[in-house]
Parts: sequence; structure tokens; C-alpha cells
Amino acid sequence: MPVSLLWAVDVYGRVYGLSTVGQQWDQCRDAQMEFKRVTAAQECCWGIACDNNIYLNVHASDLSIRYQEETYENQRWNPVDGFSERLLPSDRWQWSDVTGLQHQPLDSFQLPSSSWEWEGDWYVDENFEGEPTEKGGWTYAIDFPATYTKDKKWNSCVRRRRWLRYRRYKAMDTWAKIPSQHTTLPDPFSDISCGGWEISEEPRGRLSLWAVSLQGKVWFREGIYHQNPEGASWEEVLLPGEVVQISCGPADLVWAVLWEGQLIVREGISRDCPKGASWAIVESPSSDVGATHVAVGNNVVWVVTKDNKVWFRRGVNSHNPCGSGWISMVGEMIMINVGQNDQVWAISSEDRAVYFRQGVTSSELSGKTWKAITVPRDRDRSQSSLILSLSVFLSAGCFFCGEVRAPSVASDAESDLEKGSADGPGCLVTSTSPDTFVDEDTISHEGDAKAPCAGVALSPSQSGGPLDTQWSNVDLEEAQSQQAQTGAVLDSADTCSLSSVATYTLAMEDPYGGDEHPLWAWVSGGGCSVDSHSQLSWFNSVNTASLVQSVQSMSLSVSPAQTAAWRKQIFEQLSERTRREIDNFKHYEQAIEQSVWVKKGSMQWWRDWKPHKWIDVHFALEQFSGPEGNKDGILFIYYNYYEEKKYLHAFINEVTILVPVLNDSKHTFAIYTPERTKQRWPIRLAAATELEMHDWLALLSVSCCDSRGIQGPPSKQAIWSITCKGDIFVSEPSPGIEAVPYPTPCDQMFWRQVGGHLRIVECNSVGIVWGIGFDHTAWIYTGGYGGGLFQGLASSTDNIYTQTDVKSVYIYENQRWNPVTGYTNRGLPTDRYMWSDASGLHECTRANTKPPSPQWTWVSEWAIDYSVSGGTDREGWQYAADFPASYHGYKTMKDFVRRRRWARKCKLTTTGPWQEVPPIALSDVTILPCAAQSTVDMVPVWAISNKGDVLCRLGVTALTPAGSSWLHVGTDQPFKSISIGAASQVWAIARDGSAFYRGSVSPQNPAGDCWYHIPSPAKQKLKQVSVGRTSVFTVDENGNLWYRQGVTPSYPQGSSWEHVSNNVRKVSVGPLDQVWIIADKVQGSHSLSCGTVCHRLAVQPMQPKGQSWDYGIGVKKPNMKLSPFFVLILSFPKCNGPTK
Repeated sequence: MPVSLLWAVDVYGRVYGLSTVGQQWDQCRDAQMEFKRVTAAQECCWGIACDNNIYLNVHASDLSIRYQEETYENQRWNPVDGFSERLLPSDRWQWSDVTGLQHQPLDSFQLPSSSWEWEGDWYVDENFEGEPTEKGGWTYAIDFPATYTKDKKWNSCVRRRRWLRYRRYKAMDTWAKIPSQHTTLPDPFSDISCGGWEISEEPRGRLSLWAVSLQGKVWFREGIYHQNPEGASWEEVLLPGEVVQISCGPADLVWAVLWEGQLIVREGISRDCPKGASWAIVESPSSDVGATHVAVGNNVVWVVTKDNKVWFRRGVNSHNPCGSGWISMVGEMIMINVGQNDQVWAISSEDRAVYFRQGVTSSELSGKTWKAITVPRDRDRSQSSLILSLSVFLSAGCFFCGEVRAPSVASDAESDLEKGSADGPGCLVTSTSPDTFVDEDTISHEGDAKAPCAGVALSPSQSGGPLDTQWSNVDLEEAQSQQAQTGAVLDSADTCSLSSVATYTLAMEDPYGGDEHPLWAWVSGGGCSVDSHSQLSWFNSVNTASLVQSVQSMSLSVSPAQTAAWRKQIFEQLSERTRREIDNFKHYEQAIEQSVWVKKGSMQWWRDWKPHKWIDVHFALEQFSGPEGNKDGILFIYYNYYEEKKYLHAFINEVTILVPVLNDSKHTFAIYTPERTKQRWPIRLAAATELEMHDWLALLSVSCCDSRGIQGPPSKQAIWSITCKGDIFVSEPSPGIEAVPYPTPCDQMFWRQVGGHLRIVECNSVGIVWGIGFDHTAWIYTGGYGGGLFQGLASSTDNIYTQTDVKSVYIYENQRWNPVTGYTNRGLPTDRYMWSDASGLHECTRANTKPPSPQWTWVSEWAIDYSVSGGTDREGWQYAADFPASYHGYKTMKDFVRRRRWARKCKLTTTGPWQEVPPIALSDVTILPCAAQSTVDMVPVWAISNKGDVLCRLGVTALTPAGSSWLHVGTDQPFKSISIGAASQVWAIARDGSAFYRGSVSPQNPAGDCWYHIPSPAKQKLKQVSVGRTSVFTVDENGNLWYRQGVTPSYPQGSSWEHVSNNVRKVSVGPLDQVWIIADKVQGSHSLSCGTVCHRLAVQPMQPKGQSWDYGIGVKKPNMKLSPFFVLILSFPKCNGPTK
């Protein structure tokens, strides 16, 4: 669950935020004035202050908000001056936009508001489509407008170059006033609501902001997106009446309340028309009582009427925004709000407390019950701090002793309380008047003084001042008098050697009084990412007074020394009894030398011979254990062949991998052995249910691990890989995997599954493992094992967490043009299906397309996807001359077919040893291959955000693999792949296919200095890079593997590219230049395979490219009946492992 905030405003206008992992309301200290109400999104929060101005609070992120301003300098050639600023009257402006229609000189660009600042001056962009231009950045053409090239030709009569300048939004985590020139409206606002971030995925950060003025008018804020969080201008929306309140959902739902109590619904909202087209009127739930408040989500509408009754609107969705009827709900509220995942918050009319609607799921949108959020505010620090301090004492056994030091702040004092010492017994002293303090220097110069017993005084101060922590020396008589005053009972044996007592003051502050809770006026959950599975700590209230009383009345007569002696005595007694029982039975022979057990079941098997089809079989696992505890087993598959009973078998210790297989109609998995890996033909089995398949997979996996003696989490040298399905596998490399001349064959490597679901994984030898999900969420490995389908003994009890992933399923709508009707869904007999997948070979309609597997559930409706490579028109269509061909986003005279892509999101919830690294979404990550074996050394981690920004993670160590913060590394264009080598050399691939090298990267300068452009191989666009110690390998978009020649420490950019192999999907290079790839079209004895793990052989210092490939796991090419399993991502162990 990502960390996010629930926003609220109390009746005094103070703004608070409650974190999903927090246990108190934190006041927004930056707000210098009172606020009326707020509306939140995931990245920001808008508010209306009491001065009637609009304010924006953008959440701080390691990734800054940067906007690229650009303008073009145009010149024309003439015989006298050559290329000059003298243009023809019909030409474009000398300084213009890319179209040439708008005049844009350099001095015409101004900052939109005081919240922005320039990052630097104007400079010339010297790259053109990934290739460097001549000095000056000029591109040439015959005339305006035309196709530009970087090379000057004899007929080049015009030229242009692009000037760039970046501005950065600096008002982060603060309430920034929207400039007055942007809000010159007839009257001030009374209500505001933001949403619309799920209308479309591009551009990122697009928001819809709706506002209501005091005159009842509705306004829409134009131009809000990630690079421009303030928006551009307000535009009035026509209404059928006067509005008092409005609510905007994450997608296309917008409802408002009229003065008369009726409700209106905005219709026609889409990507191209976020304001909508018209209003529809919906009557109030009660004919006698009008509505006063409305809140909408993705598929829900909640309403509060004037009598504070709560109503739920059923039948609401994007196709029917008005819904079908009202349902009365329990509770009386003054306002209500719907956040992400249709979760609901409200403020009660009785006690003004914030309530959360529990049990809201996609199948039960109305939820089950209201539950009050009872956490304190940071203003109530007297209560919360006291509870925290007491809990620390209780967890530590209420003892601390040792050398007395003089802390200067409260946190130091608390840490000393928690540390403790074994120098002597401890005790707890309470006092009601700890007013005797001395200078800190009194104790700080006595570093060698021992305190056999130190006491702590807990004093509720009546001054209400800040937390004050001081120490003082108190003689024994004073301590005993204080002890007598408070009635504390101390054992004389434990206090006879007291030489000093430490006193600790806790400030008490309660602005509302002891029994009074905060009164809330407004709540907004638009930025709070929770669902029905979220574990929240908002509902645990603690009675502070009873806790203090119970602690003060505790008898602490048992010392730590006594406890330690007692534990030691019990341990010695248990050890003696164990030795005695073992000795008494040593002369007996072992009663049972081995055990055998069998598990049977019925399955279907994809038979090996033609015609290939599913047949019913009996499946049995026979497992046995030897006299020394070693385990092994055999798999049997019994089938009938022409009425003759036959069987095939596989030894458990020969099984190399067990994998779930993507299949639309069956729950299938595949079993590989070295021989079947060579054949590219595994044993395919199908279970009756998904649960039965998972049970068999877990049982077989445990049996395989037992037979090989593998237990616990993966080692630091493990090889990690990801399947196309998102399953995670690890393999422990054998000592001979890099042996020369006979390394361990790849087809004998054993792979075992780890719980979780990822798209990319990266690791190194320190044990740091990062992963990226299909939804671009970053995850770090926690050190556990199991999770997912592995339960009980097959999974660790700790370090297993809930993991979610979201991905889009795509289908294509295809049409062909004919002279009579134009583009229609009537194609030629030889055409692809009119609704198909990307290949056109499989029919995929919106009705019959299912999620990838039963583990996935739909979380959105089908929608047109505009973010397709090549671009689209306004309706999402791409055009081409025929199927299949190169598609483009505009229509020409030669285009006879077109297609558009539809997308629908689905969500998976599983468990595994992974924890989320918020908040930036990533598309690629790389970890320094090798680090010193110290656990405190920083390990460089580089990443690329899903926007293409390059990031460097700070504070990553073996103990803190998640790191602390992101450092943004500036680039002139978005990137898509990055890799860091063993010598801290960083290479990256831009989205246009060009390569870059980052100079001067070192531990002292982790972000480096500048990027050096590396020309790509001729007529190729690169897509992925991997760096070793001295080797650099890349893969282009056509599947070619390239090696960078001439890379040396003195010239790390290298000199040229050399082709190594083709049909390569991904490459991974180790710190000693070991090379592994994922390859397609690998020849087996039965067929070709795709997604095959391959290891480069004979890699030597004098021959870094190696000689040949050794082929490992992989399956036959896909067919129409069975989707194959294939490895998608491979991360080689970044370690100084075995080589030559």
C-alpha cells in the first residue's frame, strides 16, 4: 500500500493530514491562514482560504516538476549573405513555434507565477532524432514547411534549430496562492473539487478542477497537468440553475447540488472534452427534503440531504452516469467524500468526527459499516508523546542503566532510555516535582562515571511548554524522599548503590481539554490510496490516563540480572534433559530406516505425439526418504494408448523448473528436465481448478528443493528471472558455471519460484534486489522466501507482505475502407479479425476478452488508448496501407485500413517478500554490480521514471536496501534503459534509440557531471544496455546484440559497435563480464523456442565477446492452442563469482 494522505479541515480552519501509515493527524504548519475546504489528488491538494483565494499545495517529490520551453530559430539562404535572418514575406517568423504560426522570440517567455524559477539560460539542442547535428544544431530543408535533415544538401534553402530552456516548479509542500491575474472572477469561490486523473493516461498528471462561486456559477480550470500544476485559466460552464456544491470523481463522473435541493449530472465528459457537453437533472432522494451535499467516485454517488440522512445511488457507471435509484444508508452526516477505489469518508453531524466506510469493495460498493477515526492530532502531543514514552519503557522492561551522558535534545534522551546496559540492575522512579536541574556540563565531563542504577521521573508539566529534556545529579536521600512522596516501592537490594538519578520532563498540552475531541468541518480522500485490504492504524484508541495509572502502580521488583539468571537456569535444565534422553536410547537400532508416501490426482496432459491434444491422465508423486534423511521422489503420469495402459516418469532431482503457463481455458503448468529443455518440449499438465494447480506446484516445488538440499531464502549470488506472466524465479549458480573449458550446462540449472509479481528485477552480490511491477511501482526484496502460492513450511513467517500489481489488457479494433461506405468493420476474407490482438491472428472482442488469469480482476472499463507508438488522431485511429504495415496517426490518400487500440486495466493481489518503494513510478532500474563486503557502504542505484527522467537513489546499503531519497539527474530528452557497471560507469539509452555515457560518476560524485552522446549502430535504434567490468552490450529494436569495442578506463566511451548475435530480447552482463541473454528462435530437437536463457561461453579478457551460446530453459514457439511460458527478464548475480 503506497503512503498517501487523508486531508481534513477543523472548525477553526486548520488543515491536517493523516498518513495511511500514521497514527496521528499532522497539522499543515505552512498554512498561514484558515481554510474553508480542501480537495485532494494523489500529487497535490487545492484549497479555498478565508481570504477567498485559491491555494495549491503540491507534494514534494524527489523528481522535480520541470517544463521545457522551446522555440525555433529560422533562417533562409540567399546568394549574398548565405543563411541569414532575412526571410521572405510569406515565410514564417524568424523565431517561432514548431509550426511557424506563432511568433516566439526568446525574450517573450515569462514565468507563469512566482512559484516557478528558471533552471538555466537558453541553449541550442544539438540532437536531431537521436543523432548529433553539426555544430550549431542546425537542420536543413528545401523550404518551410518540409522534412528536415541534419545534413546540409545542395538544395537546402532553409534551416532551423531548436532552442531549449527549462523552468522548475519550486513551491513544493507549501500553500502557493494562484496568481490574481489567473483568478479575476466576478465573485469568490465557495466550493472546489478536483478529479479526472483517470479519464486518460496521457499526459501524466492531468487533472480536472471544478469550482462553485458564491453566485452559484460553475467554473472549470483549464490546462492542469503534471508540468503545469497551477493550470492556465478559468472557464465558466453554463448551468440549468444555481449550484451550491460540486463533486468530481477520478474518472468521468461530475455531480452538483442546486439551491433547490435537486442534483445535476455532467454528461459527455471524455479525453477530448474534459468539461463535458450537457447537464442532466436527477431528483433528490427524498421529495420533501432536498440534497445539500454530493460525493462521487469511479462508479458510486453518495448524497447527504438537509436532514443529514445519507443516500447511495445504485447503477452508476461511465455509460450511465445518472444511475438508476436511491438506497437509504445508516448514519447521519453533514458532509461526505469519496476517494480512490471508491472508498468513503464522512463527518458525523452528532460529534463532528471523521468516519470511514468499511467493507467497500468492487462487488459491494456501498460498504458495510461506519467506523470513527480516533487517532489524536499533533496538537495533542501531551497524550501521544506520553503513550509513546511509556510504551518504550514497557517494551524495554522498564530498566535502563549504564554511563550517564548529557543529551541535548529529547530524541537523544529517548534513545539512551531504549539502549540500556548490563552494568547493574535498573529501577523506575516517579516524581511529581522534577524542578531541580543542573547544567549539562556537570555530567558531560564525567564520562567514566558509572551509574549502577538510574531512575526516570515522569512529570506532567502544567506549563504546557514544549518537550524539555534535561538531566541532573540527585543524591540518594533526595531520591528516596521523592520515592516516598510518590509511593513507589523499591527493593533495598536494588537501590543501595544508587549514586545518581536521571529526571525526564514530559510537557503536557491539551488545547481542547481532557475530554474534548477535535471538531472537523471538511474531509477529502482524493489523495488517499486505500482499499478494503489496507491495514490502517486509524481506529486504535488508547486510554492515556489508565495507561499512566497502570504503569505507576507496577511493581518492578524483578531486576534484569535476576531475569537473566532465571532464563539461564531453565536453559541448562532443558539441555541436561535432552542429553539424558538421547543417551538412554543410543543403543537401540533405528526402527524405520526409510519412509515412502504417495500423492495421487487426476489431471489432463498435453500429449507428446501428434495429433497433440489434452487427454485425461492419473498423476502421482511418490516421495521417499533415506536413512540419513535425504529425500527424493518420482513423478508418474499414467495414460492409455490404444487401450493399453502406459506411463511416463521423471525423477524429482532432475526437474529443473515448474512454471505456471498462460492459458485462457485451463489451469496449466509445465515441468522441465534437462532432456526436455533440449527438446523444447516440457511436460504440460492441466488441473481442474486454480487452487488444485497451486497445491501441486507448491508440493512439487518443496519436493524439488528437498531433493537438492535447498532451503530458506535465495543466496546473494542467486540469478533472478521474470516470466512473461510476471512470476519470479531464482537459481543458485553452481561453482562450475563459468569453468573453462567445460562449464555447467544451462539446461541443468534449477529454478525455484519466489512469491510476488514483477516486470523487471535487478540484483547484486550484497543481497540488494529491486523490482518493478507492471504498474511501474518499485519494490525491494525483504530477505524472505515463499509467499504467493507457497504457504506454511514452504514460506517464511516474516518479511512477507501484500503486493498488488495493475496492468492493461489491449485489443485492437480494425477497419477497412471501401468507396461506398468509407471505413467499416467489413474486411476482406484474407483480412485479420475486425477485433483482434496485436498480431491479428486471434479474435479478441470486448465481450469475450478475459483477464490474463483468474488471479486478475477488472478494475476499469474498456477505453480507447491514445498513447500508442506512432500517434493517433482525435478518435484514436492509426492508419496504414494494409494489414500489417507501419501505422501512423494521420490519414493519407494511400491508407486503406485503420486500427485503434482499446485498453482495460486489471489488478492482481498476492503476497511475497517485497516492500514498496514510493512514490515515483519507474520503468527501469540498475544496481552497482559489486560493492565492498561492508554492510555500511553506499550502493549506487540508478533508475528511470516512467516519464523518462534519470534518477540516482541515495542511501542504499545492505541494511537499508530501499535507500532514503532520489537525486534527479538532468537530461535533454526522456530515457528508457540504464545500466551501471562494476567500475561505476553509467550507460543509458534514450527513447529515440541513441546511447549516452555519464561522465565522472564516483562515490564522491554519485550523479556524475555530464552526458556524452554515443552514436548508435548504423540504421538501428537501441532499446536496452547492460554494463560489466569492461564490457558494454546493447540490444536494438530489431533484436540484434551489439558489443562496444575500444572501452578502456582512459576512454570509457569506446570506439565502435560490433554485431554479436540476433534474435536477442534482453542482455545481462556480470561484473567479470559474464554475458547472459534472453533469446528467441533457439533451435531444439523438436522445435524452435522463444524466451530462452542463454549463457555466453569462452568469455576471456582477450576475447570479451565469447565464442558460442549455451542454451537453457525455453519452450517451443507459441501456437493458437497453448500460450507458452518464456522468461522475459534475467538479472545475473552481480558478484565476483566463479569465472575461469
